[in-house]
Amino acid sequence: MKLLLFGITRDIVGQSEVDYELKSTETNVGKLLQDLKNQFPELSRLNSLAIAVNEEYAQNDVIINQNDTVALIPPVSGG
Repeated sequence: MKLLLFGITRDIVGQSEVDYELKSTETNVGKLLQDLKNQFPELSRLNSLAIAVNEEYAQNDVIINQNDTVALIPPVSGG
């Protein structure tokens, strides 16, 4: 699966794109997010984090396949 990282998530992981191997065929957005927070504990400090699967925002129960593209989109600030 291709994992795209933006903003602070890119800084935490150290890359803007990662080829990520799913741990099971029944992985959903919530499970992936928990796995990533375990691997990169700094992600847990973010107040919110939007997830997009194949360029569409996704809730935690959306199933992810190995050929999907998932983006981590942190909160945006500015004025």
